[in-house]
Amino acid sequence: MKSELKKIILRHGKEESLGRFHPWIFSGAIHHTESDLPLEEGDIVEVLASDGHFLALGHWQIGSIAVRVLTFNRQPIDKAFWHKRLTAALDVRRAIGVAGREGNDIYRLVHGEGDNLPGLVIDVYGATAVIQAHSVGMHVCRHDIAAALRDVMSENLKAIYYKSETTLPFKAQLGQENGFIWGENNNNIACENGLAFHIDWLKGQKTGFFVDQRDNRSLVEQYARGRRVLNMFCYTGGFSVYAMRGGAELVHSVDSSAKAVELVDANIALNFPGDDRHEAFAEDAFKFMDEMQSIYDLIILDPPAFAKHKDALKNALRGYTKLNARAFERIQHGGILFTFSCSQAVNKDQFRTAVFTASAIARRKVRILHQLHQPADHPINIYHPEGEYLKGLVLYVE
Repeated sequence: MKSELKKIILRHGKEESLGRFHPWIFSGAIHHTESDLPLEEGDIVEVLASDGHFLALGHWQIGSIAVRVLTFNRQPIDKAFWHKRLTAALDVRRAIGVAGREGNDIYRLVHGEGDNLPGLVIDVYGATAVIQAHSVGMHVCRHDIAAALRDVMSENLKAIYYKSETTLPFKAQLGQENGFIWGENNNNIACENGLAFHIDWLKGQKTGFFVDQRDNRSLVEQYARGRRVLNMFCYTGGFSVYAMRGGAELVHSVDSSAKAVELVDANIALNFPGDDRHEAFAEDAFKFMDEMQSIYDLIILDPPAFAKHKDALKNALRGYTKLNARAFERIQHGGILFTFSCSQAVNKDQFRTAVFTASAIARRKVRILHQLHQPADHPINIYHPEGEYLKGLVLYVE
């Protein structure tokens, strides 16, 4: 196998980041390749320092990030490799109590670099696992990964759905399609902390549900009793369902997508049939907030990523400031604001500055109650700080 691998030779001094176990190799660090055949996206390549000594094995891809490192050891990338990595990931989820816990069968099993599998996401919804590839290499290996996943999950798994149409590079022209690659499961209802949700892995965003807000939804539940709640950018209504269970006086859910609003209503009906405390609106967020009355004393702002890359950072920070200023201007005295950014390009300090600027614009006194982040089943590789993407603040507004 070793003789078949294509080799990447780095420029002198560019191996330092690999010495710190960073899992990315950028295209500018590469001096040349050694192979009788041209490199193809998704190839497993051997990475060598300028003096020829071995550094890592990884997936090759065209773009700024040229190699995503799979291992810093010489070893076959075969079914045993995938089995070992997936077993380690499942052990972590069992250790933190999200897998195998009664009343909870929604969790992230693999979180890319955080589980030493860069470019791969696997979310579990009941008896269905949804695989999402963010690199061509993981796409090429999808069937090997699925086979190992079946072994690791055993009888707990009935189906594996592959959902990567929108996450793989368009220019790679892979012709990928979403669909079941093993088994089939028509039951799309799964449970999170004792609450039931319809999971739209067919057409929904991400893998069908925002698993990363589980802990923060629980915190909303703790603050909801007796409050009038506004859930902006509600998607399928996770925060709304938790607020209802927490004893909210009323809950209003807003999303620009009519399809999302239908799912919110379905999830509310699933957990609270006939309960008239909830109402959903298919409306643009800024328009709704411009026209709304100041009746809410708990507002949740969980927008989609305003900045998917560094070039959009300036506009993103303006957007966060504008959005939070609207909320500060309209929230009741003594209200609680949950505000989030899932933009990886926006760091914690930048987001916090945008929110503080918004509070100054609205001339409201604000206290920080909690600083929030992604949950434990979205681990951050200590050698890959870029994996920290979700930022949140819980604020008391006088």
